[in-house]
Amino acid sequence: MKTMIKAEHVTIGYKIGDFKDIGLKEWVVRHLKRQYHVESFMAVRDVSFELYEGDMLGIIGANGAGKSTLLKAVIGVMEPREGLIQRGGNISALLELASGFDGDLTVKENAYLRGAMLGYTRDFMDRTYDQILDFSELRDFADRPFKQLSTGMQSRLAFSIASLVQPEILILDEVLSVGDGAFQEKSAAKMREIIAGGAATVLVSHSLSQIRELCNKVLWLHKGAQVAFGETQPLCDQYEAFLAGKLSIEEAGRA
Repeated sequence: MKTMIKAEHVTIGYKIGDFKDIGLKEWVVRHLKRQYHVESFMAVRDVSFELYEGDMLGIIGANGAGKSTLLKAVIGVMEPREGLIQRGGNISALLELASGFDGDLTVKENAYLRGAMLGYTRDFMDRTYDQILDFSELRDFADRPFKQLSTGMQSRLAFSIASLVQPEILILDEVLSVGDGAFQEKSAAKMREIIAGGAATVLVSHSLSQIRELCNKVLWLHKGAQVAFGETQPLCDQYEAFLAGKLSIEEAGRA
């Protein structure tokens, strides 16, 4: 079976300090006076996992666990400080769905704008525009200014556009929670369709029920470190026990 994503001992760090709030001249003066303060913050530490065709990985952990940072490295937006990430196919990423739109443009204009940002041709958008409106349930709002839509409606449009293609690797960051319950189920069904086509998928979600339903593998992160990687049900059980105070991180790591 083909390996689609392989992460080996991935560590990702940031430099933090007062350099963001000062100009070049002030930086030079502080540097010469040895008053320049910089620290390294390890957002992800020594994470390893492997996904094959048709796998769906759920990444769980509290806010600040390093989930979104790891996704950015998988996509290629960030490079690991240590370790290696190998990708075995083309990637489609659904992150921060409602960003990148122009509030003064209409829904239709924004649909074409987002499509262009994702590399879709004008001909492709002409052929799929009705499909986008129907899936996002925004046909009655096509000529409205985008800023008049609710956040959920904006995210529905973005999801509908981004899920048009059949990627080999699909990255999802909390996108299956957009819209109401009916649209969430429709989104999940669309994801299952893409997975059935052989895509390897990575999902970040705070919904354990969603993880349990869709994913066959789970990666648990805590404060940047890998707690465990393995089968979905036992790891979700352990994570729920940890959230309930019945299991420590050390005990989970040994399980």
